[in-house]
Amino acid sequence: MRGSALGVLAVGRMRPGIEAELFAHYNRRIVPPMVVSEIADKGGPRQEATALLAAWPAGGPVVALHPKGHALDSEGFAAALQKWGKCHFVIGGADGLDRVVLERADFTLSLGPMTWPHLLVRGMLAEQVFRARAIVAGHPYHRK
Repeated sequence: MRGSALGVLAVGRMRPGIEAELFAHYNRRIVPPMVVSEIADKGGPRQEATALLAAWPAGGPVVALHPKGHALDSEGFAAALQKWGKCHFVIGGADGLDRVVLERADFTLSLGPMTWPHLLVRGMLAEQVFRARAIVAGHPYHRK
């Protein structure tokens, strides 16, 4: 399923394991695959915010993932991705994103009100991007 290139700016290093396998499984199915840039998870949200802002992506909207962000269903997310075109997602570390990062983002997106491990969020995001592209393409992957 073709689409614009997407990026992920994430706090923390992905290590081999089930989280990395989940992300890789869905990211391989996204054409072109999402490009991930990682920031060290040291010092907590304030120090991580400084590093995130220094690496802030250009060339499209920046979407911060946050539990209190906008909750979109899969169809709504698909429509938003089409509107955004090339965009970047920002994923915080274990302690979340600092307020300055959330304020700088063009949009905040929630994957639900529960707290998710930040490394698992990458796989969940990749699956939703793949699902969104399937919806737009009319592919049967997405069923209600």
